[in-house]
Amino acid sequence: MRSGSDLRLEIIEHRIPTVDSRPYIVAEGPDGCVWFCENGPGKIGRLWPENGRIVEYALHDTSAAPVGIVAGSDGAMWFTQSAAHKVGRITMEGAITEFDLPTPKSGPNGIALGPDGNIWVAEHAIGKVARVTPTGQVAEFDGFAAGARPLAPTATATHVWFSDSIASRVARVDMDGHVTEFATPRPRSGPRAIVPGPDGCLWFVLAEGNSIGRVTQDGEMREFPLPTPNASPRGIVACGDEIWFTQNQINRLGRMSLKGEMLAEYELPTHGSGPRAIISINDGRLYCSQHDIGCIGEIRLASDFAAA
Repeated sequence: MRSGSDLRLEIIEHRIPTVDSRPYIVAEGPDGCVWFCENGPGKIGRLWPENGRIVEYALHDTSAAPVGIVAGSDGAMWFTQSAAHKVGRITMEGAITEFDLPTPKSGPNGIALGPDGNIWVAEHAIGKVARVTPTGQVAEFDGFAAGARPLAPTATATHVWFSDSIASRVARVDMDGHVTEFATPRPRSGPRAIVPGPDGCLWFVLAEGNSIGRVTQDGEMREFPLPTPNASPRGIVACGDEIWFTQNQINRLGRMSLKGEMLAEYELPTHGSGPRAIISINDGRLYCSQHDIGCIGEIRLASDFAAA
């Protein structure tokens, strides 16, 4: 279905109603909708895949700068507020609850649902991670090396993994908060988004290294350089037996095999759209945030729209 370098795409850009919305992380909710953070106006957005309808929910603090969002184990969406230094929870009815983090000015960034059913948060500004229970109880862990700035957590069956864009490391964290760090092959390569692959490895982008990285559960690393200079890869997702990713500076999507072979690149319709995060939802469609133009991009594969 997705093999071959000649795969055709149809890309639809869904405009967010609020001007300068700056969508960042996107996540599928338990309702099948695509939820996203609007970093500019301090809102949470929700897109219905069946018709492209978008509804926005304003946060209590419009300057909160939400970044990461994920579906929790309790049927709600959880999100970070990087400027308000809080974690938020929003129900399917739009009711919002907020939880303070213990350390002031922690700068929460990425967020993930751990295998323990708790929410795990990258406290980027202070080099720690936080664990939040479904009832809002918070614990912090600081086992990172000095100068760490964790980002973009993702979960496997046993651990939560974080990237560290400043120190060029990825970190494996167990459910008790013990941290094991692995350095990328090159310094200052800027690892960011990270995701489990179907091969049992973790795949991640190297924004400054212009590469895609792969790390085994035991920390063995490989890098696969991108063909276009200064592509600035940002978001990444496993889709079938391939890896898809956004290339922020060149306004393209990329596809890579599990062997690290570059399969294809696809230009997004609007120039300079600033693609950031990318996800695959249950029906097989891909969605990405187009940060610089305030859109959510819907990527339909050839087999999807040929059958429509």
